[in-house]
Amino acid sequence: MQAIQEIPMTRNALDIAELANRYYGDVYRFCGRRVGSDLAADAAQETFLTAQRSLAKFRGESAAKTWLLGIANNECRRQLKMKRREPLPITLTPPTPGHESSSVDRQVLQQALDKLSPILREVVVLHELDELTYQEAADILGVPVGTVKSRLHAAFAQMRQSLFPSVGLEGGLR
Repeated sequence: MQAIQEIPMTRNALDIAELANRYYGDVYRFCGRRVGSDLAADAAQETFLTAQRSLAKFRGESAAKTWLLGIANNECRRQLKMKRREPLPITLTPPTPGHESSSVDRQVLQQALDKLSPILREVVVLHELDELTYQEAADILGVPVGTVKSRLHAAFAQMRQSLFPSVGLEGGLR
C-alpha cells in the first residue's frame, strides 16, 4: 500500500489562506448586503476562488481588503444576473442605543435612499454604510476617485431634495 503523499502548500495557497482567515467575514457581510444571506456564502466562496486564481496578478496598488471587495462586488453582480434577481434594497440599520434622536426620520431617509439610481445608491452604500474611503470605493468600482466624489455629491443633492423639498439645491429657500 502506497502512503498518501502530503502536498506542500505553495506561497500562493498560503497567501489566500491568510487572506481568507483575515477577511472572510468582511467579504461575507459585503456580499450579504448585496445579494442576501441565501447567496452570500456562495458569492464569498467564489470571491476567494477568483482571488486565488488572480493572486499572482495582484500588484498591491490597493489594500488586500479593497481588492477582495472589488472581486466580491463583481461576483455579487454576476450572481444576481445569473439568478435573474434584482439587487437587495438597502436597509438602514436601526439606531444604536443613545443615538435614537435624529433630525431626519429613518423611514424618510430610507425612502430618499430608495429613490436613488442604482449607480448613486452604490456609492452611498460603499462610502456611508460600508464606511470605505473615496479611494477604496473607487478601487472597488473601477472608477476614478473624482467619479466617486461626483456621484456622492449628486446622490446627496437628490437625497436633500427628497428630505427637505422646501430647500433648493443651493441651500436657499424656494
